[in-house]
This record gives sequence, structure tokens and C-alpha cells, in this order.
Amino acid sequence: MKLSLHATTIGAAIFAVLCLGAGISGLLSLDGIEDAAQMADARGFAWFWTFLGIIGVLVALLSSWLARSPERSANAKPVDESELT
Repeated sequence: MKLSLHATTIGAAIFAVLCLGAGISGLLSLDGIEDAAQMADARGFAWFWTFLGIIGVLVALLSSWLARSPERSANAKPVDESELT
């Protein structure tokens, strides 16, 4: 399945918002946890979702940057398959 860069940007942005929302919500709800082991697990879970959100932001930024630089692909010369072997 091929996705356009624009679709990738939008999908990654939506993914980033959802993951960052889950991560921030998890980090903000740590105050109500009494058990130390459960708090450590919840903190790790929240930071994992925050990490995934950051990856989503990076993918969205990268695909947006690639979509805005069409002159790079327009000026690229075609690859000669005989040079690859």
C-alpha cells in the first residue's frame, strides 16, 4: 500500500496527538496512585505513550519537509540500473 506524503503527514499528526494525549493524561493522573509498584508501572506506560507521540511528531515533520521540497526530486537524475551491480 502506498501513501502520499500528505496522507502520511496527516496520519502521523493524528497518531502523535492521540499518543501524546494518552501520555500526558497518564502523567497527570499519577497523583492518585498509592502503591509504589503500580505508580512505577503507570509512569513507564505514560512515558512510553509520550515517546510514541514524539516519534509521530518526527514522522509528521519529516514527511511534511519531504513534501515541501519537490525541487529535490525534480533535479535528481535517474538511477542507471547498470551502475548498481
